[in-house]
Amino acid sequence: MDMAYVAAFLGGLLVFFATHLFSAFRRRDGQGIVGAFGAGPYKGLYSLLTLAGFIALVWGYANIKPWILLADPPSFMRHIAMALMIPAMILIVAAYVPTGFIKKAVKHPMLTAVKIWALAHLLVNWDVGSLILFGSFLAFGVIDRIAAKKRGDLGAAEATPNVLGDLISLAVGLALYGVLVYELHYILFGIDLYA
Repeated sequence: MDMAYVAAFLGGLLVFFATHLFSAFRRRDGQGIVGAFGAGPYKGLYSLLTLAGFIALVWGYANIKPWILLADPPSFMRHIAMALMIPAMILIVAAYVPTGFIKKAVKHPMLTAVKIWALAHLLVNWDVGSLILFGSFLAFGVIDRIAAKKRGDLGAAEATPNVLGDLISLAVGLALYGVLVYELHYILFGIDLYA
């Protein structure tokens, strides 16, 4: 195995999560780095570093998988993972649509979706590379949720919900799930979920 792929994977993970963890715990009173450099330059640098880290980790992971296979997961894990991805897709959509009862109840639907997505993938990928990748996302989701709670970020908890947000989340989330399962997962990741 080419160690350059491993270095890209691990380095990309480090950069990607360093930027996200910095953002989760940075000062929000205007006195920190955003106040010193300005919102525009901060967002530009944050986006550039995050994108570079993401590209490196995806490229590295794609070229090392499976990295140090530990065992083959039982076949029933696949069904659990597929089921978990349904609420994950609905919550991803809920994060970007008008607040519905789903968004209000979950408060931070994107973080919850990331945690469910990571757990689902940990259930079916039992190699060291996957444990590092999906375990990192799961750990980040937990840490970021704790950070949000600590800084008093209630997400959508105080918003007035409407049914339209829920209907959009359900419809688009289920459609996204169907497209991902039957088409995009193979096109994007080379893994046919129905092979």
